[in-house]
Amino acid sequence: MAVAGIMFSILILLLLLGLPVAISLGVISSAWVYMAGRSLQMIASRVYAGIDSFVLMAIPFFVLAGEIMNSSGITDRIIRFVNLIVGRVRGGLAQANIYASVVFAGITGAAISDVSALGSVFIPAMEKQGYTRKFSAMITAASS
Repeated sequence: MAVAGIMFSILILLLLLGLPVAISLGVISSAWVYMAGRSLQMIASRVYAGIDSFVLMAIPFFVLAGEIMNSSGITDRIIRFVNLIVGRVRGGLAQANIYASVVFAGITGAAISDVSALGSVFIPAMEKQGYTRKFSAMITAASS
């Protein structure tokens, strides 16, 4: 436990000195491997095991599904449908963004595909109606 505390303290110190997070974590990880007497093969094995998962493999396919839905016009139809329901209410397009994310999440099940597909459609549409880009991006990210 004492080694972990020392490593964490060194990590905080490196970050406060202005080193990038990736370099700081690399230095701490290398120091741990050296101090623990582990082999370098273990590092490669752990890195591969970390990225060898079905969840990470599914992310590009959900993004692809979002792009296919976007290019085929399904997302435009979802937006029109949801805008019919809540479009006349104050902040209706923001609410339409949220409800379209709900519908889209039911289809794809992945937040990344929601953001990529609906964000490219909703953010410009919301800017045309007077919403700020920051607010539009925030609503899209939060609703996904």
